[in-house]
This record gives sequence, structure tokens and C-alpha cells, in this order.
Amino acid sequence: MKTIGLIGGMSWESTITYYEVLNKEIVRALGGFHSAKILMYSVDFAELEANMSKGDWDGNAMILADAAKRLERAGADFIVIATNTMHKLVPQIEREIHIPILHIAEAAAESVKRDGFSKVGLLGTKFTMTQDFIKDHLKSAGLEVIVPDASDIEIVNNVIFNELCLGKVLDASRAEYQRIIAHMKQRGAECVILGCTEIGMLISEKDSVLPVYDTTIIHAKEAARKSLE
Repeated sequence: MKTIGLIGGMSWESTITYYEVLNKEIVRALGGFHSAKILMYSVDFAELEANMSKGDWDGNAMILADAAKRLERAGADFIVIATNTMHKLVPQIEREIHIPILHIAEAAAESVKRDGFSKVGLLGTKFTMTQDFIKDHLKSAGLEVIVPDASDIEIVNNVIFNELCLGKVLDASRAEYQRIIAHMKQRGAECVILGCTEIGMLISEKDSVLPVYDTTIIHAKEAARKSLE
């Protein structure tokens, strides 16, 4: 079994899901007393959020590259970054290490394509929804990407940072997300990608008029599979 180098803490709530899914998948595959081999570096999310707020992405790249290098030195065989937004920094992090990074968008795209969908709605932080670091990977896989309109992007983003990252799960926010998903369906989306690792705290399959692809679950399952290659 390969050793997974997990960079977590962005936020710590979603990192719990990664740890649980990784171990459950290994038990499902191997049975008995097996569990996943994981090295985890959990960052202080306040530092990264402060850098995001002032546009200091280079500062965040330094923090995450340092974490990745520490995991590599400790014996990790590949890196899993337990957040969508920080995949914006994958090129900078890759330059600092000699082991691969398992990309969250590539895992999500493969899962969607296996089920025969070609037009996806994408929810996430405003960085994920408005910039190309996730969307380009989805488009490269042959998927058409639909994002909410500008005002709804702000709603989705505010719920993530002001509620979900602080452990708050509110029914009113769930209703807003449901409205936004329904609007993306009207625009042609065949499914919705939860492109932020916290959104699964708020939206599940039963809450959505579209099939749901939770990148947290997909990414963790793919990491477990890769560890058994």
C-alpha cells in the first residue's frame, strides 16, 4: 500500500471526511484490520484565508509547498490537497516536490464522464467559480461548465466562508443553494459538482434536483484507489 500525503485543515471539518472515506475505502477493498497509510499536515486555515483576502497567492503557495515537502520527506508517495480552491496553486507546489499530486478536478471529471454526463453545474468558492484552475480541467475532459450568475456566486461564496468553514449548517442557506442548483438545471446542467470540500455538509443527493458529485468523496475514494495500485 502506498502512503498518502494529505494536506488538510482547509477547513478541518472537510478533512474529517477525507480521513473517514480513505479508511473506509481501504477496509472495503482489503477487509480485516486494514486501514489507510496516511501522513497528514494540517495547516492553520486562518493564515491561508488572510492571504486569499488580500490576494497573496504566493504566500499560500509557500505554505502549501512547505507542507508538501515535509510530507515527501516523511515518506508520502503522492500528495492529496484536501480543498478545491488551493488547487489553483498546484503548478507552484509541483515545482517544489518530486512526487505527484492527485488533482481533485481530474478525479471529479472522470466520475462525471463515467456516468455519461457532459454538461455540469459547478459550485465552489468565488475563486473556483470565476477562475479557470478547476474549470479548465473539467473542460479539458470534454465537459461543458455552467456556474451561477454573479449575485448567486456571492451567496455561495459567503455561505462557504461565513458558515460552513465555521461549522455552521443553516436551513436557509440550504434553500438558497437548492434554488441556485435548480436555476443551473434550467440553464441545461445535467448534474452539479460540489467544487468546495465543505458544501457536502449542506447539500446531499436528496437536497438537489440534479445528481450530485461531491469532490470531497470522489477525491478521497480516488486517493484510496491510487494507494492500492
